[in-house]
Amino acid sequence: MPIPQSFLKLLWETLEDPVLLTDSSLQVINTNPAARNFLGASVIGSSLSELFGKVPFWVELVGLLERGGQKEGEISIGDRDFLCRAVTLKKGGMNEGLLLLLREITELRRMTKKLELTERWRNILYTILDTAYEGIVVVDENGYITMFNQAYADFLGVRPEEMIGKHVQEVIENTRMHIVIKTGKPEFRQVQRIKGHNMICDRIPIWEGDKIIGAVGKVLFRDISEVDELAEQVRRLKKELEYYKGQLRRHYQQARYSLEDIIGQSRVIRELKEMVNKVASTSSTVLLKGESGTGKELFAHAIHNASPRYRGPFIKVNCAAIPENLLESELFGYEEGAFTGAKKGGKPGKFELANGGTIFLDEIGDMPLNMQAKLLRVLQEKEIEHVGGNRPVKIDVRVIAATNRDLEALIREGRFRSDLFYRLNVVTFEIPPLRQRKEDIPLLVEHFLDKLGRTLGCGRKKITPAALEVLLQHNWPGNVRELENVLERALNVVDGPEILPHHLPPYLTETRTFNSRPLRPLKETLARVEKELLEEALRYTKGNCLLAAHLLGLSKSTFYEKVARYGLRESAFREYGN
Repeated sequence: MPIPQSFLKLLWETLEDPVLLTDSSLQVINTNPAARNFLGASVIGSSLSELFGKVPFWVELVGLLERGGQKEGEISIGDRDFLCRAVTLKKGGMNEGLLLLLREITELRRMTKKLELTERWRNILYTILDTAYEGIVVVDENGYITMFNQAYADFLGVRPEEMIGKHVQEVIENTRMHIVIKTGKPEFRQVQRIKGHNMICDRIPIWEGDKIIGAVGKVLFRDISEVDELAEQVRRLKKELEYYKGQLRRHYQQARYSLEDIIGQSRVIRELKEMVNKVASTSSTVLLKGESGTGKELFAHAIHNASPRYRGPFIKVNCAAIPENLLESELFGYEEGAFTGAKKGGKPGKFELANGGTIFLDEIGDMPLNMQAKLLRVLQEKEIEHVGGNRPVKIDVRVIAATNRDLEALIREGRFRSDLFYRLNVVTFEIPPLRQRKEDIPLLVEHFLDKLGRTLGCGRKKITPAALEVLLQHNWPGNVRELENVLERALNVVDGPEILPHHLPPYLTETRTFNSRPLRPLKETLARVEKELLEEALRYTKGNCLLAAHLLGLSKSTFYEKVARYGLRESAFREYGN
């Protein structure tokens, strides 16, 4: 019985998949509504090569038209993928065209790729779990095993695949995995006895949103004895490390600081840093002069680390701290039997330990006169002689000396040799006291607050403008060392995120009295102080208004309003950066 024409028409009109009819030249001559909705009415008269491109399947369609039959393949139109079934249309025994039925598979392809990727990662995960040292088991929300790795199976003496699907209580002795699923509370570092061993385990619930879908268990140690063995091994290694660190400190000391550790942007500090870079490349003797606490040792370290000798040792000697009767043997070493109590085999001196590197002679102004003569010979001859020895030892050492004393005055008093002074005074660094570079105080404060916050474990604290002003007003007879001590004291008493004036030592705030000044109206005094703080912030930031506002805790608009009120111009402060 033939299919009614009306039924075929209804099928053509309602079919959701696009259908195309072509003539013998593969040009589209008709489409159903679904095809027109997708491709547009203008598709009529288009060639299939324009729609599909001359892909391999298009070539197969050309062959299909010649030989007849049907063909299925995949095509892409725009960013959408289709499965295409093509059937030859015949009339009078001749192939007159093709009927093409398109089924979209874009989403199917995406899902296929996603599944392939998921399977790939699943295989990677299983490989990782199976090669892990720890025994690992995964269960579903009902306590049935879904994954059991090889390490756990080896320990229990079972086959992993045979454990899948079994309840965890059937497989693992004294397990609490099913309890963790019920409570939702993880259990870490728990002791669990299995096969006569006290194992250390973790049990962790697996959540999906607000629902528990399973749990994972891990055997960290197969017996508590493993923990004891590991602890003993760590203790032994720490002991060895401390021993070798001590040996390294004694026999091959290194400089700890570089130019980056010298904090400051004042003109004098910048010039000193430039000088360090210039003199570091030579082996000339350097004399560092400055008050106590100014950072002379920092400069000695920086010169060594910037020099070609930076891989060599850096040996520090405090000439004032070593008793006079021991100073010679400490500096130049001694031979076996040189004196009562001398070490068997003798001992190298500091100059020998510094060979190929740098020796830092701190407090050189306190060196006894008789030792000054011997040091002069070392500087002239580049050799030393052991106490109790009779042969010279050649050395290659750069000498950096430091003092907080007036060596010229000591020479006039007959307490320091002028010839040694001229040997030492080849390159001189005058390290300024902190009171002469107060513009560096804010930078130093930030540096010490960061450093001390980590050392003391109290975290990063800020300093209020008022407290900073107290520090800026002080003369700092103890220099940078005193500033660091003041900030450490403040961090020990501060009870909030900011250091306020009352957290500073009383001697800093008590000396800031206004008794010597005539009393003025409060409004006028506050305005003067506010203007000074604005000027100080602009000076410190070299005219950077945004940074200055941030330092003072002001919004940008408020800061600009106050700058305008006092007639300040940020450009006037930029010269401080030159």
